[in-house]
Amino acid sequence: MAKQKLKSHSGAKKRFFKTAGGKFAYRKCSRSHILVHKKPARLRRLRATGYVDDTLAGQMKHLLPYD
Repeated sequence: MAKQKLKSHSGAKKRFFKTAGGKFAYRKCSRSHILVHKKPARLRRLRATGYVDDTLAGQMKHLLPYD
């Protein structure tokens, strides 16, 4: 009997992606609207890619099994 496929977590696949080095990354929040009230230094920090900590890598592999 064939083994069943695993489902990816639909919320996680919209928010996280895997880098070439095998880490999970995400785009930081608070960059979509009301940008006038945010300082330029804060907007520069939010422009950078965020990376998932190594301690949560196992959970991310469970949420996104085929990435």
